[in-house]
Amino acid sequence: MPQSKELILLIESDPDISDVIVRQALQPLGYRVKVVSDAHKAIKAAMQLSPDLVIADLNSSGLSGKDLLVAFGAQQFNFPVIVLAAKEQERDVMQTLRLGASDYLLWPARETEIVAVVEHGLKGTRSAQDKKILDRRLKVSDQELAHKTRELKTILAIGKAVVSVNDQRVLFDRIVTGAMHVASADMGWLLLRDESKRNSYLLAAQRNLPTSWAKKMNKPLDDGVSSLVALSGETLSIHGQPLKRFKISALGKAVTVVPIKARDEVIALLIVVRKKENPLRENAEALLEAVADYASISLVNARLFRALQQSSDASHSGEKRQNALLETLRGSLYEELRTASFSLDLLAEEKLGELKEEQKQALETARAALERLRKITDKTTPLK
Repeated sequence: MPQSKELILLIESDPDISDVIVRQALQPLGYRVKVVSDAHKAIKAAMQLSPDLVIADLNSSGLSGKDLLVAFGAQQFNFPVIVLAAKEQERDVMQTLRLGASDYLLWPARETEIVAVVEHGLKGTRSAQDKKILDRRLKVSDQELAHKTRELKTILAIGKAVVSVNDQRVLFDRIVTGAMHVASADMGWLLLRDESKRNSYLLAAQRNLPTSWAKKMNKPLDDGVSSLVALSGETLSIHGQPLKRFKISALGKAVTVVPIKARDEVIALLIVVRKKENPLRENAEALLEAVADYASISLVNARLFRALQQSSDASHSGEKRQNALLETLRGSLYEELRTASFSLDLLAEEKLGELKEEQKQALETARAALERLRKITDKTTPLK
């Protein structure tokens, strides 16, 4: 039989009876047994040891078995009590059962009888202990489930913000807040790479930073650790003694830095700090990296938007130049057409001399060509 850890309190002054119950019956089965000789010591031992079961001799010194049960009830002890009595004490045994005893042993008793009564008495205790253990496990499971549910809601909220929030300042603040939540952190911030200085990172959002750091918004911020992650491109969690050689240790005792990448390029850094020396939970780092992925999507989208905006601006600028050129060309054509038409009109009206029939026909052909050219010029409109 596997060793039992139940503790049994035996109230017995007769060493021979104690020897049979303890050494011969219970200890070989792994039970731990504490023996006291009188009722007063029994009450004190019960308060100190919280035994799983009590075996009490009806004839113990100090208090009778019945008075001892009353004393146990007054102290609100909830362990089962087995009464040990002589065979001629059946009437007293019945009274103790009415007072709360769970079972009895009539002495002399065989070892098998002692074990059977003790096992029966412990069933209720074991069931109660199993229920307590199960209740604790269920409570822990419920807490873990609730925590995971909150984490998933945080991740989903960040995902929705990425596709719905247009103001990047608001979005960055939500990303930092979400990162702090999933990491159970006391403070956090987001650094964006300065495009004009590739190795410099600017503070873009923060929560709970000290004033001396918080006032560096949109300015370079070197915490001593983030630059290492910017070079390695790998998440870094550090706590305890190794953290003390970095100046960020002034803020807390546990730090996690997550790189935010566009492909293999680190474009931002997400940092969370805990004041207590608590390493990240098993899944917290993965959740932080999920938050970083959402931040990456936001930053890449912003880059694409800027590129499209620049392309659109360049296109509009090109259209304006083309329109200006067309207007200039059209104005020049009108001027030339008016000059040519004036000369042809003079010839047609024979103000410059009489024309032959062939010359008149040629003149009309030239005037018709000029009219077609004027109509084509009128149809030429600027680009919209």
